[in-house]
Amino acid sequence: MSGSAQALDLMQRWLLAAQVQGKSPKTIEAYQRDVSGFLGFLNRYHGGDVGLSALGAVGVRDMRAWMADARGRGLSARSLARALSAVKGFYGWLLEMEGIENAAVPSMRGPRVKPNLPRPVAAGDAREMLAQVDIQHQEPWVAARDTAVILLLYGCGMRISEALGLNRAAAPLPEVLRIIGKGNKERILPVLPVARAGVEAYLKACPHDLADDGPLFIGVRGKRLGARAIQKLMEGLRGQLGLPATATPHALRHSFATHLLEAGGDLRTIQELLGHASLSSTQIYTSLDQTRLMEIYNSSHPAAKP
Repeated sequence: MSGSAQALDLMQRWLLAAQVQGKSPKTIEAYQRDVSGFLGFLNRYHGGDVGLSALGAVGVRDMRAWMADARGRGLSARSLARALSAVKGFYGWLLEMEGIENAAVPSMRGPRVKPNLPRPVAAGDAREMLAQVDIQHQEPWVAARDTAVILLLYGCGMRISEALGLNRAAAPLPEVLRIIGKGNKERILPVLPVARAGVEAYLKACPHDLADDGPLFIGVRGKRLGARAIQKLMEGLRGQLGLPATATPHALRHSFATHLLEAGGDLRTIQELLGHASLSSTQIYTSLDQTRLMEIYNSSHPAAKP
């Protein structure tokens, strides 16, 4: 087996281990793309096969050259930081499973990435959207369905995949719902009475017989409702209400977190409700809240006025 083939075989074994650990298919795909790119660069940079010994000998100069090459090809700082994280994960596995020690890779610092602040829908706009959902479709049961989905996204902070992944057996929705979210992680969500009522109204209006082990939300052809239908719904609402393109289904999840924080909710509770593994993922909403406070301060404080 050539050195390159050996390196690729190691990468495939690492990806399999990540899959067994419950990493999502999209994460596995990103890992493969990033580490394959890194291995391909090493082959080009050194002008030959890169096997076990070469992987262990990768130094700071190699890493800097790879990062410079990636940036030169137009890779964003955020994407490069993600790729570096994948390469570090691969090397962590190599150390644990193959005993390949390397000090340069784990010590490399990625480019500074300015965090993307989420762009929630304002509370007033969210209420207006909810008021307009049921007139977006001529079929009353479809309008009731869409209203129920939007209520779950905004009222419970569900991801669209989580809401549309619910089965009929989940209804009538309890006051507290257990769902399996990203990374197969279970979390508990309180369900607002208005959201429970929305789902019940949809079920009463729905003309289809829904099997307990089948989808809760269906399309007009009786199949599980796809995310694109809700995305199109939001596009229509944006146009009618003059909202920006950032007002997407996922923005309603951001709105859920932001509006809870503005109302005095504590960060740890919001972390649990969102299903974030790390508190740092939730703290971005604190930055958003502070940004909003500064905007109000700068526009309202007497000293800020000319």
